[in-house]
Amino acid sequence: MTSHTFSPRAPVTPIRRGAACLLAALLPLAAWSQDMPPDAPSIQAMSPQDNTPATPLRSVAVSVGGHQLSNGYGHWRDAKLSGVYGVGAHVWQVELAAKREFDESGLFLGVSDTVTLSPDWYASLSVGAGDGAFYLPRLRADAAVYKKWLAAQNFVTSVGLGYYRAPDGHIDRALSLGAVWYFEQPWIAEAGVRLNRSNPGRISTQQRFVALTYGHAMQDMVTLRYGSGGEGYQSIGEQAALVNFKSHQTGLSWKHWLTPQGGVQLSLERYSNPYYSRNGVALAFFHDFN
Repeated sequence: MTSHTFSPRAPVTPIRRGAACLLAALLPLAAWSQDMPPDAPSIQAMSPQDNTPATPLRSVAVSVGGHQLSNGYGHWRDAKLSGVYGVGAHVWQVELAAKREFDESGLFLGVSDTVTLSPDWYASLSVGAGDGAFYLPRLRADAAVYKKWLAAQNFVTSVGLGYYRAPDGHIDRALSLGAVWYFEQPWIAEAGVRLNRSNPGRISTQQRFVALTYGHAMQDMVTLRYGSGGEGYQSIGEQAALVNFKSHQTGLSWKHWLTPQGGVQLSLERYSNPYYSRNGVALAFFHDFN
């Protein structure tokens, strides 16, 4: 097993770290390419109205982004291409991402399938892998089951399992619980928790997030998101990792439709842990071919 050390830039003091339109607004698969951030499930719940589309759902998005890190950790860059294809009871998503983090370039590919099981139940399965870059997963897999409640099906709960194997040998196994409430437009509220066990060391951590969305599909949608909790491992070099610490993450995104078929999305993010902070911005362009 590869040993895990702290970066020379990290202090060694005790660690305190602790629808088509709505469906097109799903969390990006890019979440897979990170070490299970505290606020990002592998795939977002669908709107109650997005059961089996009457016509195939097809969309594509491209995005570019950058992050500035403190304490000499440099900056990150990424470019992503993602697509959605729905037919029958299945909605497939795929993402290809080119990234540069901690002075190393990497590629990530992720694929997911969300399948409608009945009018009240659906499930998702996601798999992804990097090209060997130390900060990308050698393998990531997530599975979840979703249940719609109430006569209007506007309350959705989920339970999921996650597996993450990193190039340095550490492994995360996670149990996720989530809930989404679709109010009468324009509000959507979401909350979730993930219980994670990291090895080596049998490090147990808990991560929580809340999110609130305001707006209307095909017009404007604004989402504010906050997450915090513990992380077991975060790789910052070939032989360096931050271990068992707390982090906080805040995100704000604005999705604007320029036409009924597409538009732009601007996202801002701030992340912090005891060793560095990260501020980022991303711009995406999306188009629906339906």
